[in-house]
Amino acid sequence: MKILNLYCGIGGNRRLWDTVREDVEITAIENVPEIAKIYQDFFPNDKVIVADAHQYLLDHFKEYDFIWSSPPCPTHSITNHFLHAQGNVRYPDMSLWQEIIFLQKWFKGKWVVENVKSYYPPLWPPKILDRHYFWANFPIRPIKVKRNFNLVKG
Repeated sequence: MKILNLYCGIGGNRRLWDTVREDVEITAIENVPEIAKIYQDFFPNDKVIVADAHQYLLDHFKEYDFIWSSPPCPTHSITNHFLHAQGNVRYPDMSLWQEIIFLQKWFKGKWVVENVKSYYPPLWPPKILDRHYFWANFPIRPIKVKRNFNLVKG
């Protein structure tokens, strides 16, 4: 199974995938080289590409069986209430919604888009787990997650 992990960061969500299947080939996309290096250190068997995840999805979506997208959340987060009060006024980054629409319409495999609970009502109803929204083309059931992840190697 070929998995695309968009906006991979240092691999926080990836940590949970090791128990799912053994026959996976994971490609992780991160646009900050230093962060991509940390991810690669944590997951040496994954292919890590330094690139714009939003564009990579558009160019390569047909190559994968499963896509996980976790776009940047700062412009959607409830912290925008505080920032707005301090004079930091900004639009939400609509690439989150672009990816959901794109995957719904064009991707033939399974997919998940994850983000934080937003300060505005979501455009499509999400599945809510803890402090996060999830959109997917398959049912998502609540899971118990250990909160104490040890991301330090050793």
